[in-house]
Amino acid sequence: MTIPDKLLGALRDAQQVCVLTGSGISAESGVPTFREAQTGLWEQYDPHELATPDAFQRDPALVWRWYRWRRELVASVEPNAGHHALVKLAGLVPALTIITQNVDGLHQRAGSDKVIEFHGNLFENRCFVEGCAVTDADMSAEVPVCTGCGAMLRPGVVWFGESIPEAAMHAAESAVHGCDLFFSIGTSSLVWPAAGFAEAARQQGASVVEINLDATPLSSQADFCLQGKSGTLLPELVNCLTVK
Repeated sequence: MTIPDKLLGALRDAQQVCVLTGSGISAESGVPTFREAQTGLWEQYDPHELATPDAFQRDPALVWRWYRWRRELVASVEPNAGHHALVKLAGLVPALTIITQNVDGLHQRAGSDKVIEFHGNLFENRCFVEGCAVTDADMSAEVPVCTGCGAMLRPGVVWFGESIPEAAMHAAESAVHGCDLFFSIGTSSLVWPAAGFAEAARQQGASVVEINLDATPLSSQADFCLQGKSGTLLPELVNCLTVK
């Protein structure tokens, strides 16, 4: 696909770029979507019944076995060309912030430094009672405990029924409201509150770019809609931007 000249012009003029990424960009690295991850021993379980505070309280050992399995799965993949292209793009514009709905840490592993983890991080551990991050726990225990208060530890992700952490929400809203160019990459535009960011950016006068394999509710509203793999389109966009 040819990158539109108007999009390249908008990028060259942009002062603040905000990028929202979803499961599509990680899928290109081999990270299965939430539903696709239920294979093998875990086929009998509904992920919605494992990723909730109630499920954790009911059977914390089961939930931890599932998350350890997911951690191993995600740790075995690498950032793809789309992740690396965003690192290069950040070096070509005055400011670029990534808001990611993914919990895999692939943006950081690729080298991105301004990343807002909207749904947390799969590899972090938090106290189930106090919510604080814990880095020195004995993770070999079936259910690890907080070294501060002795309560159970939980994975540092946002579960179904939980609110987005206040700090992440404020940082994301600030990035959205301050941008003049907004990218929605590999996301269905169905999961709220992140699904509302593109419209919020548009209302602030920003141009909106969608990069996705399939059409979404955002497609008809975006100023630029590029259909295809982010691992192909983002490197192409960066290459076009660097051509004098």
